[in-house]
Amino acid sequence: MKLERFHGNPILEPKPKYRWESKATFNPGALYEAGKVHLVYRAIGDSDVSVLGYASSVDGFHINERLNKPIYVPREPFEGVGLMHTAATHPEVIYFSAEDAVEEVSYVSGGGGWGGCEDPRLTKIDDRVFMTYVAFDGYSPPRVALTSIRINDFLAKSWQWQTPVLISPPGVVDKNACILPEKINSKYVIFHRIFPDILIDFVDDLDFDGKTRFLKGEFRIRPRASYWDSRKVGAGAPPIKTKDGWFLIYNGIGERDPGRYKIGAMLLDLKDPTRVLACSKEPILEPEAWYENEGWKSGVVYPCGAVVISGRLLVYYGGADRVACVASANLNELLDHLVGTREAVPSFIRVPPAEAGVTLVTPVKIKRIEAYCVKCRAKREIRNPTAVTLKNGRPAIRGTCPRCGTKMFRIVKA
Repeated sequence: MKLERFHGNPILEPKPKYRWESKATFNPGALYEAGKVHLVYRAIGDSDVSVLGYASSVDGFHINERLNKPIYVPREPFEGVGLMHTAATHPEVIYFSAEDAVEEVSYVSGGGGWGGCEDPRLTKIDDRVFMTYVAFDGYSPPRVALTSIRINDFLAKSWQWQTPVLISPPGVVDKNACILPEKINSKYVIFHRIFPDILIDFVDDLDFDGKTRFLKGEFRIRPRASYWDSRKVGAGAPPIKTKDGWFLIYNGIGERDPGRYKIGAMLLDLKDPTRVLACSKEPILEPEAWYENEGWKSGVVYPCGAVVISGRLLVYYGGADRVACVASANLNELLDHLVGTREAVPSFIRVPPAEAGVTLVTPVKIKRIEAYCVKCRAKREIRNPTAVTLKNGRPAIRGTCPRCGTKMFRIVKA
């Protein structure tokens, strides 16, 4: 069974007249509250720094409201503070980036951009909305960040976000994080991804300090050999509670079709969400439409939000790292189809943190290596070269141009 694309896709496109979202508006997190769907989406504008915008829809398909200023902008060094227009979060502050003077830049962050706040997921627990997202400073391995806001402030569009904290360990690429909307055995459940697995942690509270306590990767769900998701898997929208189990929308890539993100569905046990009951044998959405192949990255359907309205599942996703879209299906029919695939699904695996991939990356100084400077339009030796890991997990050399000081990158073999 497949998701059905909305005929009006894409529902959100970049707006050139607003410098903060002139290039891309994609990967929206979603929350259904007070009779409407609230979308918090990733936006990239002239500064190439990712910020978060807001839109809402009464029926879940047609956008009824869209704010003309971002609702969340980088505020901390680990978010890659960059050039932003006056924003609703801090209207008195204007952010600047070292890349502002560069006429042309090369994209090194997933979806384009030099850093910022990426790919939000929203979960309402009691009277607060918790938002997990990817924090990327432009050169360090991207990490999972957490903030929250009172539901009344969120609905009133009074963007009083709590000070964000990093919750994933340093030195490792970690993303695709979302929080289960209910506690299990008095513990919060957090899903995240360290290549190539979905990791699951149980924590006593969500009061991380960003310094001493991080996610460990206590359990993991692995890619399935010989299936469409054999290369890597990542949680999409926060799981939805159903009579059959926790319904999880996820993204996956297969070895036979590398580079193309597809969407699948997974059913987890209600009492033990580390236990996989069923998993879609085939993708429920593949990148086939033009808006899923014409953008910053061809062949991408990337889910970050899902809601249920009158028995219909609506999945919100990014198309080609440029636009936001929605696809839907009858939830009960999708569950019936999924339950029929219960046989031969991989179960959870408890793993020590080190085996889950939580290993530190120590930067190594490299001597005499060249790269292309996009400002000088010439190949030059990189000044102060340092080995880093890019957002997509690929190793690279980072430094600056010896002539103009522009940031330079060169991809290297693993």
